Amino acid sequence: MKLLFDFFPIVLFFIAYKSYGIFVATVVAIVTSILQVAIFWLKNRRFEKMHLITLVLITVLGGATLIFQDRAFFMWKPTAVNWLFALAFLGSHFIGKKNMVERMMGHALTAPGMVWRRLNFAWVIFFVVMGIANLYVASLFFDANRQLESVAGGAVDIELCTEAMGGEIHRLCLFTKDREDLWVDFKLFGMLGLTFIFVIGQAFYLARHLPDSDEEERERASQPLPQKE
Repeated sequence: MKLLFDFFPIVLFFIAYKSYGIFVATVVAIVTSILQVAIFWLKNRRFEKMHLITLVLITVLGGATLIFQDRAFFMWKPTAVNWLFALAFLGSHFIGKKNMVERMMGHALTAPGMVWRRLNFAWVIFFVVMGIANLYVASLFFDANRQLESVAGGAVDIELCTEAMGGEIHRLCLFTKDREDLWVDFKLFGMLGLTFIFVIGQAFYLARHLPDSDEEERERASQPLPQKE
């Protein structure tokens, strides 16, 4: 449930984008991120650090997208968020008695320190890879848009790709819009799917390394210790 709650702004962004375009969707993403933080505080009477980091970045980069009418700012946001998370998880390995993963899951599970360390580093790698993947998909749009502007001699509103633009410009306009659609689809389905796969893999890893049940622990404890020769 928490994973779905964390992706709540992305889902609404996707719905708004398909109906009204990226600039309206950016406003929706900012508003829903504020609501996400507020709902979490009302329910738990505390703030989730990851929600706050996301809110700050989405407000700053989303605001820049709206002010300058430049999609690039908002498209960089997932990479900025993932790489900040990677730094936070990596830093937690050296600061404090528990790393980030153990702080989040240690109250529900008991596992050896080695397991928590490996999982923490796995999340660091995952966040770095997700940031790179977002940059790659976004770069497909950037390249297409640069080619479109080069042929058209200036900025083109890809929300209004009409045949009146001329054959080559119209084709490039549609292609650039398709690249934007691809990035939005990846932002929801790609990132959500990869996160689900990673979390499932984490669950299997934990299951292999969790200690035996309390009953087995008590049974072993009741057995006499071997005598030294």
